[in-house]
Amino acid sequence: MKGLTDKPSYIIELLEGGVTLEDVIDGHICEQALVEKSAFVVGDLGALMRQHVRWQSVVPRLQPYYPVKSNSSPAVIEVLASLGLGFVCANKAEVSLVLEHGVPPENIILSSVCKQLAHIKHAAKNNIQHLVCENEAELSKISRLHPNAKLLLQLTTEAHAAETSMVFGSSLKSCRHLLEAAKELGVQVVGVTFHIPSSCQDLQQAYTHALSDARCVFDMGMDLGFNMNILDIGGGFTGSEFQLKQVESAVRPLLDAYFPQLSGVQVLAQPGSFYVASAFSLAVSVIGKKVVPRHWDSLAQGENNEDTEFLYYMNEGVYGPFSRKLLGNSIAAPSVHKHVLCAEEAVYPSSLWGPTLDQLDQVVERCLLPELSVGDWLLFSNMGVSGLEEFSCLSSSPQLPVYYTVSTSDWYEMQEAGVALDSAMKNFSMLQYSA
Repeated sequence: MKGLTDKPSYIIELLEGGVTLEDVIDGHICEQALVEKSAFVVGDLGALMRQHVRWQSVVPRLQPYYPVKSNSSPAVIEVLASLGLGFVCANKAEVSLVLEHGVPPENIILSSVCKQLAHIKHAAKNNIQHLVCENEAELSKISRLHPNAKLLLQLTTEAHAAETSMVFGSSLKSCRHLLEAAKELGVQVVGVTFHIPSSCQDLQQAYTHALSDARCVFDMGMDLGFNMNILDIGGGFTGSEFQLKQVESAVRPLLDAYFPQLSGVQVLAQPGSFYVASAFSLAVSVIGKKVVPRHWDSLAQGENNEDTEFLYYMNEGVYGPFSRKLLGNSIAAPSVHKHVLCAEEAVYPSSLWGPTLDQLDQVVERCLLPELSVGDWLLFSNMGVSGLEEFSCLSSSPQLPVYYTVSTSDWYEMQEAGVALDSAMKNFSMLQYSA
């Protein structure tokens, strides 16, 4: 397996001598206090390794293919490539990124439902054969530009249809016609892919329908002479080990029934959030504060006896690292840096906003926090899901720094797994921060 590049574009700080991730955050906050108090991100690469171990222990049959759109930072791609993961790319830029990190073409899937012609040509040029297809127009493009492609048919699922009004994937009824069209055009179909969203409440029913439909498509493909050997059950993995075990409980008996191991079918999955969500934390500074009248309905709920509510402005908002809020995702309440909450200390209803005066720039609608001052720091965990390039180009700051770390224990485990971090390593215990 491939290690990190000899000349990385980032530095990984090795945490030695009892130095913790909290110490790293403290140090960088002290640095920022001396300059302009820019927000920053801290990445714990050891978390990627820990999540990989969890994945292998809970769902060993599912081969992880990482969707690059989840987080395309170079360090993440390096570590996951070193661990032997496959990659799901949505466009030409993502394909080029993973190829640069030594990922073999056979471990890459070009997944975009509607691909630009240049992206299909780029895949053909680089011998990337596995492409996702969901309709006849896409099939026609692929047959002209990449006749040697091996297609995975995107199958729609009831669970996904319930989440969005957009038509996504091909229905079971449409698959027969699509398979016949592929046969006529001389394009190979080798499998099926589908997606169950993480918000699905009934995983058992969702996977039962999806895997039953996938089995039907496999049978139709085999009847037409296709070598159907890849099943991709998609994403929808939150990062929680509990949720992963729920998926495993729902999927394992169905795979045993429809796609037993002796069938030779390769079963893939796309854990994006699962790998990266917990690996990154974001530190932001409070730049403004406003006291607003307390709502009487809140008083009636007995949250606090003080007739006070606070609105805080932060130096980053939804047009930066919190951009997923614009897509309808909620942002969990942060912790307050170095704030020791005494039993008798009051907490107040608070809302958190970005630096603009835009009404959309509300990061957290309501949470309970002690009274903060301008200059205090807030720490948001589980901020790994979104490409870190967004933190730079959409941020209100010219560039949002990302500091990568790994503990000595995680480093040794990664070394044993074939991840060579030496060339990017910096001995963090040599760095001294004044409190």
